[in-house]
Amino acid sequence: MGISDRRPKPSVQDVFATDTNPAPSVMRNESPADGWPTDDVSAERYFSKEWHDREVENVWRKCWQLACREEEIPNVGDHIVYEIVHDSLIVVRTSPTEIRAYVNSCLHRGTLLRTERGCVQSFRCPFHAWTWNLDGKLVNMHQAWDLSHVNADDMNLPQAQVGTWGGFVFINFDENCEPLTSYLENLPEHFDSFDLDKRYKAAHVAKIMPCNWRLAMEAFIEAYHVAIAHPQVLAYYGDSNTQYDVWPGIRHVSRMISVQGVPSPALTGIDPNRTIEEMRRDVPFFAGKPIELAEGDSARAKLAERAREKISRSIGSDMSSLSDTESLDLIEYMLFPNMVPWGGQALPICYRLRPNGDDPETSIMEIMFLFSKAPDGSHPAPAEIRWLSADQNWSDAPELGSAAMVADQDTENLYRIQKGLRASKKPGVTLAQYQESRIRHFHATLDDYMSRGDDGSVTQISEVRTPRR
Repeated sequence: MGISDRRPKPSVQDVFATDTNPAPSVMRNESPADGWPTDDVSAERYFSKEWHDREVENVWRKCWQLACREEEIPNVGDHIVYEIVHDSLIVVRTSPTEIRAYVNSCLHRGTLLRTERGCVQSFRCPFHAWTWNLDGKLVNMHQAWDLSHVNADDMNLPQAQVGTWGGFVFINFDENCEPLTSYLENLPEHFDSFDLDKRYKAAHVAKIMPCNWRLAMEAFIEAYHVAIAHPQVLAYYGDSNTQYDVWPGIRHVSRMISVQGVPSPALTGIDPNRTIEEMRRDVPFFAGKPIELAEGDSARAKLAERAREKISRSIGSDMSSLSDTESLDLIEYMLFPNMVPWGGQALPICYRLRPNGDDPETSIMEIMFLFSKAPDGSHPAPAEIRWLSADQNWSDAPELGSAAMVADQDTENLYRIQKGLRASKKPGVTLAQYQESRIRHFHATLDDYMSRGDDGSVTQISEVRTPRR
């Protein structure tokens, strides 16, 4: 019997088997990480500057990472500035069908060409007016009479690699990187019915977190802590029976599914009406007219029915056939190194985590909501990013709804973890075999990238990644 078979019941798949609207096939498969090594993860990677510096070279300058949404740069000349540690890029639409990413540095004396998003037809340095067209070619050297030794043809703006998927724009600094299409592995297949390219960014909130970026991410890719850190949700949220999936040979993607509308296995004898009322208390989406239960009705079925009604009204399209799981559940994927996109319609969130500049003990966490566009493809303007100050809570951003309460509870614990790791005399972090298997999977992939030499050589990831079954 594998460790996943010892989970409390009902399992996620048990819940799916009784749903009114059946789960899609991609949700009915399960790939537990039985048989993986149980070694501790080194604690130094959460605060060591030397580790951080190597990570910049081996991860942030080698891996594909989310830069923006396509709807943020719809017109030629529209651009955003994407920064990661010391690197800065101008991600710009150069034609209706092309997006490029230029290194954000004047080739004269290094001045940042742009410090904020906007729409321009050229990039003009504010210091000496050297200017580049959208195609990256140098078109003006101020007082060129004094620069006869400079060949303009050698002064094109350097570029990073660019790829798109699901309405997202990704960048990669490595000119020899693998294509985004293979890097994404099974993610496009799993998200095929979720239509992320038919979404728009309805909310975007960011905050400097008091911890390493990995700690922030790890808190949001397991439900092991839910009963202790978020006890208010247990009447309607499955925690210890959450399903965790890591697939053999898959390097960059993992998944967890937490069912809603059913109580935690830790609670017994919960009246279905309590499940409904406590979910309505915490999740404004379910507010409004009361949800009445007839004899034999399940709380999950009635909540899914209400969700489908509201989703249909909000997007102007009939969603009555949407599965119960896509209507209610937390379907959370992770794309290495730092993107956490959610599937379904229940809570269409995407997290992005990054180092906060050159400081390994703080990080930037961003929460985005991706709402469905209208049937004709129209949508409101994508949300501008709201930056919360150090003394503000996530709950000071009302657009985050119930997600803010959970993020605030986790932020306090993350501060304590970062400080505690510094104080600890134990050199490693101990992880549960199943409930923290996505963290194990993440660190195995991280170790692969961190072990690469200057020539890019590394132990075959598939050999490291495949668990013993």
